[in-house]
Amino acid sequence: MGRPGRAGAAENPRPLPFLEKGWYINGETNGTRRKTPVLTVKRLSLADAHKLIGGAQRKAQRIGVPMCVAVADESGNLIAFERMDGAKILSVGLSADKAFTAAVSKRPTHEYNELCQPGSLVFGIHTSSGGRFSIVGGGYPVVVRGAVVGAVGLSGGATEQDMACAEAALKHFGKS
Repeated sequence: MGRPGRAGAAENPRPLPFLEKGWYINGETNGTRRKTPVLTVKRLSLADAHKLIGGAQRKAQRIGVPMCVAVADESGNLIAFERMDGAKILSVGLSADKAFTAAVSKRPTHEYNELCQPGSLVFGIHTSSGGRFSIVGGGYPVVVRGAVVGAVGLSGGATEQDMACAEAALKHFGKS
């Protein structure tokens, strides 16, 4: 008979395999320890993100265009975001999408703008990722020692201004 309050429960239920002693936590199988490879992910820190934002904002102030600046990690998830006073409301989402695209595609967003033309094999990629994939210039991957560790996305001005501010962010980051 089952425990009180558990009608129909088995008297000695079998434990789930992943909860058996040591198997799940220690990576052991049949009493033999095996080495389980663990990935090391290189990613921007919050301090790195603030450094990128600072470089972008200085350039935006010099050219007199308020910007939204988004910094994403290597998988496109937002690390930090700042909207300068007077920046366009639409630019909030656009900057985050540009950072997302540059991170996941590992290339600047303006390169997709050049490639994504009707008749091209790349045409239509802008509809992927729930519409977040941006082909508008202003998103750049951040590369450290050959690895994409994140991305920066700028929006608020003309595409050329967004790109110039993103490039200034990368240059400022590279000086540190």
